[in-house]
Amino acid sequence: VEPVRLSKAGIEAVLGPPRFDGPADVARRVAKPGIALGLAATAYGGETLYVEVEMVKGKGAVQLTGNIKEVMQESAKAALTWIRAHVAELGLTEAKADALLNTTDLHIHFPEGATPKDGPSAGITITTAICSLLSGRLVRHDVAMTGEVTLRGLVLPVGGIKEKVVAAHRAGVRTVILPQANEKDLRELPQKVVDAMEFVLVSDVREAIDAALLPPPDMVKAGSGGGDNGAEEAQAASERRVTASQPARVLPGAAVP
Repeated sequence: VEPVRLSKAGIEAVLGPPRFDGPADVARRVAKPGIALGLAATAYGGETLYVEVEMVKGKGAVQLTGNIKEVMQESAKAALTWIRAHVAELGLTEAKADALLNTTDLHIHFPEGATPKDGPSAGITITTAICSLLSGRLVRHDVAMTGEVTLRGLVLPVGGIKEKVVAAHRAGVRTVILPQANEKDLRELPQKVVDAMEFVLVSDVREAIDAALLPPPDMVKAGSGGGDNGAEEAQAASERRVTASQPARVLPGAAVP
């Protein structure tokens, strides 16, 4: 039997274009503040879930769109309440805090509106996206996350970890932020996924925010020296800063506890 060589173009000609985002797609879609990459589990496996946040002139209201159901709406409201209660701790200016509370509305959107969405696991993604917008700090393009957030900022365990992490791996994500209590679920992952990914295990939403966001724009500008390596230096600075907060980490290829 003659061997058959398959090319990417040949596979696409038979099966059609790729159905899932790759690394370049993720980097492009999170290239502005206010956008974070979450993870979802469905009846057919896992998938990535973007959260987009924008501010518009208003009176402090929140608008939610994207075919989301009641539990996810409640998660978004809980995330916003936590942020409003911790504006000073998050380093937001008085003007930003006043805008968030009084003079602007916050619009939180979940793309792919034809797909119904529900559950509490987008809590840390929503919180991170809002903090990104308010601070002007980009979310790292190689990070995805899942976890429920309480009004006190605790990160609670969620389901579908295996499916979600496999979806992140498929999208080219190399760091996944998970609830500390989900550490046991890492044992179910395929070894090739464990070998390729880092897991940041958090119990407080502050740890998730620190792990996900790049440094402020002024810090990036100061550290870039006017050269072309600003993004790389920002990523490195973020990693150094995250290490100081000391969330539990499982590095690529490490033995899963």
